Amino acid sequence: MYVKAGGWCRPKVAGAMFGVVVMAAVMSAAMPSTAIGATPDVLDRPALQSARAPMSVMLAVTRADKRIVAVGERGIALWSDDEGKTWQQAQVPVSVSLTNVRFADAKHGWAVGHSGVVLRSDDGGATWRKQLDGIQAAQLMLAAAKAGLPGAGRDAGTAVANAERLVKEGPGKPFLDVYAFDAQHALIVGAFGLAFTTQDGGTTWAPALDRLDNPQGKHLYAITAQGTRYVIAGEMGAVLSSTDSGHSFTPLTTPYEGSYFGALESAPGSMVVYGLRGNVFWSDDAGAHWQKSVLGTTGTITAGLRLASGKLVLLDDGGRVLVSDDGGRHFTLAPVPQAAPYTGIVQTSDGSLVLSGVRGMTRVAFDGSAKAK
Repeated sequence: MYVKAGGWCRPKVAGAMFGVVVMAAVMSAAMPSTAIGATPDVLDRPALQSARAPMSVMLAVTRADKRIVAVGERGIALWSDDEGKTWQQAQVPVSVSLTNVRFADAKHGWAVGHSGVVLRSDDGGATWRKQLDGIQAAQLMLAAAKAGLPGAGRDAGTAVANAERLVKEGPGKPFLDVYAFDAQHALIVGAFGLAFTTQDGGTTWAPALDRLDNPQGKHLYAITAQGTRYVIAGEMGAVLSSTDSGHSFTPLTTPYEGSYFGALESAPGSMVVYGLRGNVFWSDDAGAHWQKSVLGTTGTITAGLRLASGKLVLLDDGGRVLVSDDGGRHFTLAPVPQAAPYTGIVQTSDGSLVLSGVRGMTRVAFDGSAKAK
């Protein structure tokens, strides 16, 4: 069954949105744009500087070489040069929630978020500048559709109408992830299957719907690199795979028709995908066949990481940390004091974990079990 959501014809999603604050940025993509659209004011108003910024709701964390960078609600971005022990707040030109962040190297990276915002940093996340927002993205989509460019959609007959709706509705649809191939090339994905790419460091952006075999416009939540393969995870069982450096993505068939929020490479040619209600699956043949992981929880898996040791770590919406040492076939609980819903994870040079979540940034000692430092 198809319904019109935010002006776009797309499949009806079964079930209510799960009420976890950490996933608000992700799940807001399923709400009408009038409910989440930002006014031009927050697109132009810099994020408020606050000594309590490290305790704000943080939605993602990544590495910029030795530096750790995190982003979250109301445009808050943080950076740490001491492996997450202390944090500095970055200068950000917008006040919308930032959903994800990636760096190509120690200096150059992008952050994306609500209202179609795309930010660029050239100093390791200390300062950011806006390269794109939903108003501009809609105009780019409309111009591409009228010119008959494939990036606006493979169906030329509906591309113009869809783009015109984007323009009419305003900057309501969030971008949910960005992948930095290098300092010049990046791919961003988001709600309703929106995708844009840059070839010049973000000076210009172009619609990239033709790269994705996603005719239903499913929400796309995460992009991961798995050796020479790139994988996009999304709603309604969407797992898209690219073996040509991200130039085209084709769907993989999985046993689950709900939302996936990410994927991990467990070994060359092997991967794990994770999502709603504890649904985690592993494959050792590049996604041709899948088996359900033994998890011991039905919590929604919000983030994951392959550690330097080869172990896999998953985080869920109840603040649980789950660990696998057999390629994702089985996961066991590693208790964390004062657990809170987590949204992102990186590993430090001493093996500790730095987690983003609803209570801000947390640093956790890790040796196969976990305890807070």
